[in-house]
Amino acid sequence: MAGVQVRLATPTTSEVYVADKLWRFATLTACPWHPEGGCGFCRHGTYERVRPPGTLIARWYCPRARRTVSALPDCLASHYSGTLADLEAMVLAVEQAPSRMAAAGQLRTEIELPGALRYLDRLCRAVHGALAAVRGLEPECFEAVAPTLMGFAAVLSGGSVLIPLRTLVARYLPQLPTPFGFDPHRSVLDGTVRRHQHRMGPDPPAAILEAPV
Repeated sequence: MAGVQVRLATPTTSEVYVADKLWRFATLTACPWHPEGGCGFCRHGTYERVRPPGTLIARWYCPRARRTVSALPDCLASHYSGTLADLEAMVLAVEQAPSRMAAAGQLRTEIELPGALRYLDRLCRAVHGALAAVRGLEPECFEAVAPTLMGFAAVLSGGSVLIPLRTLVARYLPQLPTPFGFDPHRSVLDGTVRRHQHRMGPDPPAAILEAPV
């Protein structure tokens, strides 16, 4: 049973999301595959994430498509354990370190250095690849920006990049690679996210919170 993710648009931190159990208030008003209705689309419980502890994700099921859809809050990474802020901090540390080996020795002390280097290599490729794709999709804002967190931070004029960027490019998230976007099968190097090409038709559905944050 294949599942997809949609964005749960919320400015809360992961701590607030868990403490207030905000997954209970998430709602998705239309089926992603049958927006006209009549497919039996319904709430389908939750699933648990390892980190942050206590995190549950709301889920729905379409009987006709035989697929589930889950609502991922902006604070959490897609298909990676932990939060977007945690992953951003690691990639930023690599960008600012004198070498990737030096960064790995500081960031992933719980595993041996070769494993830490492989993890950081994959993470940096994924995040930098997503930024490069965003630059191509939104050239008016980012064409002259280096596809790094430091480069994007200078344009966004904020302390963080990935969480506010999800809001700015929400319509593209189904096309963009994880952990920023929601497509776990997209290679950040395959070049298949078309430059300067906006998606046709309505934006993909996004979950909302019924209760105020």
